[in-house]
Amino acid sequence: MIVAIDVQYTNDKAFVACVAFNNWQAESPFKEYTTVVNQIEEYEPGAFYKRELPCILKVLSDHALKPDTIVVDGYVYLDAHQKPGLGKHVFDALHGESSVVGVAKKPFLDIGDEHAIYRGESIKPLYVTSTESTQVAKQHILHMHGKHRIPTLLKRADQLCREFAKSSQHLSEEFNI
Repeated sequence: MIVAIDVQYTNDKAFVACVAFNNWQAESPFKEYTTVVNQIEEYEPGAFYKRELPCILKVLSDHALKPDTIVVDGYVYLDAHQKPGLGKHVFDALHGESSVVGVAKKPFLDIGDEHAIYRGESIKPLYVTSTESTQVAKQHILHMHGKHRIPTLLKRADQLCREFAKSSQHLSEEFNI
C-alpha cells in the first residue's frame, strides 16, 4: 500500500488527509482517511518537521495504517549531504518500516536539478527526494496518473485536507464547538 499525506493548518489545529492506493499508476484511492490534531506546534523556520511529523504519525496511528511507501508534501533530504527533512524524520519515527518519498513544489537551498522532474506540459518542476533510490522515486512520480504538474492522487490528498478543514470549521461554527 502507498499513501499520500497532506496537512492543512487552521489556528491551533491541523486537518490531516491520507489517500491510500495500491500502485503508482492508480487513478483514484481505494480508501481515504482524515484526522484532526489539536494544539499543534508553532511553525519554526528550518524545523518544519516539528509541526508536521506529529500530524502524519497521528493519521497513521488513528487508522492503524502500515504502508509500504508514504508520499509527503515536502522533502526527505534538504541537501546533497542528506540533511534530514520532514520525510527523513517520518522514516526514522517509523523505524524504517515504510519508505518515504518527498514531493516538493519549490526548490530548497542545495536541492539541485538532479531532483527535478517535469510532468505534463508544466515548465515548473517538482522536486523529488526519497529514503530509497531517488531515480526510482522520480520515475514513480513521473508515471503517476494525471496530465498536469501535480499527480491526481497528490492533488486529491491536498483537496481532501482542505475540504475536511472547511467542513470541520463549518460544524464548529454551527454547533459552537
